[in-house]
Amino acid sequence: MGEAPPGAEIMSDVKNGNRNRALIVEDEFLIALDLEAAMTGLGFEICGLAPNAEEARSLAMNHLPDVVLVDVYLGGAREGIETARWLRDVCDASVVLVTAHTDDATLERIREVVPGSPILAKPVYRESLAAAVAEVVHLAA
Repeated sequence: MGEAPPGAEIMSDVKNGNRNRALIVEDEFLIALDLEAAMTGLGFEICGLAPNAEEARSLAMNHLPDVVLVDVYLGGAREGIETARWLRDVCDASVVLVTAHTDDATLERIREVVPGSPILAKPVYRESLAAAVAEVVHLAA
């Protein structure tokens, strides 16, 4: 028998009503749309696309997402890292960070502020996204 496709376990959990709301925090609209399509393909209901920290907090408080994809650099600053911590700590959301900046200083800052959260380099491939989301969903279960 062949291996299950990437994200099959997530889709099973989502179909059973577990951890199925996702919020996407990304200031580049086309990337946000791509992430939205990928998460929808994994069976998630998208509760919002937020281009900045303020909107992310508002959407999160209103919709209580289970999983949040957060771009590290929002509006040119590493504001996404602090936003990710807030979303995890205040909303109890599982966080996956997404970044085009994989320099040592940025990665170390992420690990300090949001320890244990998966980090995906842009461009984000759907298989990598599925694996990272599966990791945080199963850790939170």
